Amino acid sequence: MKFFAMKRTASAVLMGLAVAGLSSNAWAGIQDYEFQLVQPEIEQGNAAVIAVRLVDKRSGEAVPDAVIFAQRVDMAPDGMEMMAAPIEALPSTEPGVYRFKAQISMAGGWRLSLGAKVQGETGTLENKLVFKAVP
Repeated sequence: MKFFAMKRTASAVLMGLAVAGLSSNAWAGIQDYEFQLVQPEIEQGNAAVIAVRLVDKRSGEAVPDAVIFAQRVDMAPDGMEMMAAPIEALPSTEPGVYRFKAQISMAGGWRLSLGAKVQGETGTLENKLVFKAVP
């Protein structure tokens, strides 16, 4: 009799673990976040403004207060990765939107690379976003 009771208890524990595993999306991870371009085309110029939104992919909500510690803009999509442009962070105009001013000297394909820490999450979020500079 004890064997069957232990077997039933073990089955219940395994079922509980399986259900907990299925609902694991309740715990966020750095992979649940991404940067998205606000506009896929940016006007070329010495003070071009690039805006990105940090989004929680599970809810689609914008995420404010991330700490962006690395930013780079270059022409990698057009095969000219070594052609990087100066870039600096600008104040945000709305929560979850991060803006940068860059010297986009040529029309064509550009890549914005970002490294950030999301409040309350471990690990580093790294995204590479491709946009087009137009004259």
